[in-house]
Amino acid sequence: MDHALTSAIALDLGTTSIKAAVMDRQGNLQPIVTRSAPAMDNHNGHYESNALDYAGIAEQVLKECIAQTGNNPPLGLCTQRSSFLIWDKISGNPVTPLISWQDDRGASCCDRLHASTDTIHYLTGLRLAAYYFAPKLSVLLQENPAWCEKLVQGEWLAGTLDTFLIWRWTHGQHFLTDASMAARTLLMDIHRQHWSDTLCQLFDIPCSILPQIKPSTGLNLSLPNFGLTLQASVGDQSAALIASLTDSRTDALVNLGTGGFVIRSLTKHELAFDGYLQTLVYLDENQQAQFAVEGTLNSIAAALAPYPVKDCRIEELAGNDIFCLAEPSGLGAPYFRQDWGIYFSQSVSDLTTQQITALMLEAIIFRVARILEDFHHHSPLTQVYLSGGLSELPCLQQGITQCVPFPVFHLQQKEASLQGAALFAAGLKINCHQQVKQIATKRGINALSGKFQHWKSWLDDLLSTHKN
Repeated sequence: MDHALTSAIALDLGTTSIKAAVMDRQGNLQPIVTRSAPAMDNHNGHYESNALDYAGIAEQVLKECIAQTGNNPPLGLCTQRSSFLIWDKISGNPVTPLISWQDDRGASCCDRLHASTDTIHYLTGLRLAAYYFAPKLSVLLQENPAWCEKLVQGEWLAGTLDTFLIWRWTHGQHFLTDASMAARTLLMDIHRQHWSDTLCQLFDIPCSILPQIKPSTGLNLSLPNFGLTLQASVGDQSAALIASLTDSRTDALVNLGTGGFVIRSLTKHELAFDGYLQTLVYLDENQQAQFAVEGTLNSIAAALAPYPVKDCRIEELAGNDIFCLAEPSGLGAPYFRQDWGIYFSQSVSDLTTQQITALMLEAIIFRVARILEDFHHHSPLTQVYLSGGLSELPCLQQGITQCVPFPVFHLQQKEASLQGAALFAAGLKINCHQQVKQIATKRGINALSGKFQHWKSWLDDLLSTHKN
């Protein structure tokens, strides 16, 4: 790349991989440096990895990327949300592993606070769930009372992955997080963009131990070891949204990866509806916040992993009258039902692996289509964009297209989070040409849309019959 054309560097701190790339002044990413994230240890619902190993790989990836530039472009960081750790302030060594967003140790805290669900939802835009930072940290402090004192005294620090790495890379000078990451902790009042005393009291987490909340852009933080200036830091989903959607409220983004989400922009004073999440996408340096409404699918990559999904064809879907749910850790927004994971309406013992594969794919297609239908009923959509690794599957592409009444496009940019982080770093001044491919609707295949209508009735009956 011509060094004079370098616009920004982006670093994507993912769950399974860590990536960095240089963005040119046309918004193109090249080249992309990728390394696997440290292996995740999963035991009894606890998902943990080595925080120092993670930091080391991130530093290696970033340095390899910097070596390919001849100048010092601004850096944009995007981070997996809700993964966190506690570390020693003097040594910088982790006290805990890096505890993943997938970890469910906060479930008992959620049970305890069930009566406060409405308050939490109003202040955060989110639903009470073990996915987030606050329930997990609350349980850790309850199980280890001496830890809280060390945090209050400032001997130890606690924060999400972005906070730890920024603190580490600024040699302990900055203990902070951005508003988009803080908004996913269950501790921030998204309407006022600061930590909530009410929420901290509910979770029994001292407000004083939390990092400073900063805007997502205009950070201007020097990172001496890299010779870079960190200009932007956001959650990975926020970065993907910025790279994938225009400001139009008639567009929606469907991202299908480790988990899945369906999201669209909200107007300034509009609220989320019907149990969906209200997401603070970012806060700019002028303290202006951008919001979106979001539905979620949990752990869908893990659900599909045992099955030959790449071999499945659209013609194989809707081949029987069995219905399925395919979210191992429970249904995401707007349902938030942990009592339903992988579930079939009838026995599948007589089905072939290929038939079960089709049912699993149907479950994901139908969940996505149901969310899009709800969004469309609230305010009309004109088009939908698909992104993420699982969106490469033709069966999912065509299945979603069969079940929704508006055009569906597949984003050809494979690194939306990286591109969004770079755009944030560049001050959102780059106009990227969006490369998309419309998904053609296969003629003569009507059974899937019909089964979708029956699946919706089945799911509604299932959830109403088995109350939380």
